[in-house]
Amino acid sequence: MLDIITFGSATWDISLKISAKRVKDEADLILDRGIFFNLGSKIDVDDMYFSFGGGGINTATAFKNQNFKVAYCGSIGNDIPGKEIIEYLEEKKINSSFVVKKDKPTNNSVIFHIHDEDRTVLAYRGASELLSKQDIDWDKLKASWFYLAPLSGKLSSMTEEIIDFAKKQGIKVLINFGNSQLKMSKPKIKNILSKADILLLNKEEAALLTKVKYGKENQIIKEINKLHQGINVITKAEEGVIVSDNNNVYEAKLKRFKIIDKTGAGDSFGSGFLSGLIKSKGDIECAIKFGLVNSKSCLSVRGATNGLLKEEDNYLISKENIKIKKISI
Repeated sequence: MLDIITFGSATWDISLKISAKRVKDEADLILDRGIFFNLGSKIDVDDMYFSFGGGGINTATAFKNQNFKVAYCGSIGNDIPGKEIIEYLEEKKINSSFVVKKDKPTNNSVIFHIHDEDRTVLAYRGASELLSKQDIDWDKLKASWFYLAPLSGKLSSMTEEIIDFAKKQGIKVLINFGNSQLKMSKPKIKNILSKADILLLNKEEAALLTKVKYGKENQIIKEINKLHQGINVITKAEEGVIVSDNNNVYEAKLKRFKIIDKTGAGDSFGSGFLSGLIKSKGDIECAIKFGLVNSKSCLSVRGATNGLLKEEDNYLISKENIKIKKISI
């Protein structure tokens, strides 16, 4: 019996460090700033780094670091990056028996890192989108928890299938809604949320789901609580997190720290939160602290999996002295 099975993408990440001189102001862009290259030129980069990523891999790594029995369920390409991902899972002792190979390249991301600027990602959504109902050995899909990282593109159509199965089998579910799930029909979203135990969103996604303006935070929380009766988690980047369990609303954040790489920020908080919740047997405040410190640990190094807390490092959680407030909305 597994503790957790994760679902989501498996990605080969290529991180490039690029000169800040490439950033220019441009009024025609949404954020008025962009990265510019001369067409047809050969562009030098200051540094580069290869790593594994994708929501399914990131979260499986975090759970394995906490000594949970974990498996990853997803699809990869029959190519070199796919082979490297399988070797990585086997090396980490993450169960890979639910991984299938497809005749499409493995997901790849090229991540631009520029000093004092947010990262920019070129994402190729390849084989991960091709996972189908027929690929999964449902009879062997047994665990205490399912962790659904954002299922993008065509893969989002599997969301309802997975959560319906979990409900019938008595498996608890944390679901991290992504943009593709937010575009599903209202009846599908309602069905999914009625069966999820934990809903994880960033503040922008929460605003889109509730159709409440981004700045009206209290109203967003109220509407989320109406849509989902379980535990609701809304991350706010450097501003911390808000968690509601329909009895209390908690707010917490870390002191400012130097961020090296934002890749995997949401995955590291969500996997840390669930790890803390399981280990503490349902203590929300413990889960919040665990999620925040796991996220900090991830953001403090390059790569989405490299900085994730290991069980022997959990003492760092108490050293952060995180203050959690109960708030009224």
